[in-house]
Amino acid sequence: MDLKVKLQVFEGPLDLLLHLLEKNKVNIYDIPIVEITNQYMDYISEMKRQDLNIVSEFLVMAATLLDIKSRMLLPKEEKEEIQEDPRAELVQKLLEYKMYKCMSYELKDRQVDAQKVMFKAPTIPEEVRKYQEPVNLEELLSNITLKKLNAIFKSIMRKREDKIDPIRSKFGKIEKEEVSLEERMEYLEQYAIAHRHFSFRAILEAQSTKMEIIVTFLSILELMKTGKILISQENIFDDILIESRIAA
Repeated sequence: MDLKVKLQVFEGPLDLLLHLLEKNKVNIYDIPIVEITNQYMDYISEMKRQDLNIVSEFLVMAATLLDIKSRMLLPKEEKEEIQEDPRAELVQKLLEYKMYKCMSYELKDRQVDAQKVMFKAPTIPEEVRKYQEPVNLEELLSNITLKKLNAIFKSIMRKREDKIDPIRSKFGKIEKEEVSLEERMEYLEQYAIAHRHFSFRAILEAQSTKMEIIVTFLSILELMKTGKILISQENIFDDILIESRIAA
């Protein structure tokens, strides 16, 4: 009868490596790569026998460990400069993984502790909530004179004046548009249907405000761009004539 061994489930290759380091009680900055690699490969071999659907990440890490092991076993030349430790990148990844793992445990503990907290809605009686301490007007105004009131008033007015920005206060007011571009374009389309030919100067002179002139001018440009009107001018400085191409 075969003896079945239940393997511990790890979240990934770094989790397995961290387990092996803690199990062997070794310094993470000085990994005994030969011993750890052998133990890692033993675990992979056992995992293959237990579970054929082994993830590829474990095999990639196994190849990485073997590569580090082979580089560390190679003899170093005497004249060779000091090279970076082949384990450095792996150590950095293990440290980052361990940090995030500890953070996950801390968050899990906080979640468990939060489930033990109970909240109670406020149940203050209505008469207590609306209670206001009575004010004794005679006591409050006992030391108030017209001179003190005048001083308080002037102090408040000075503070109000200090809050006024001397530059922004001279800005004009931002007012709502008298007419929108969409409304003016709709008006001009109806006008162009009723007047197949009309003067550009006349349509602008019919506007009463500067804002209406600007919006009307933009509307004419938009209608010209969409091909709904056609403009022409015989000579420079002559009036511009507008021809409607909108079907009646």
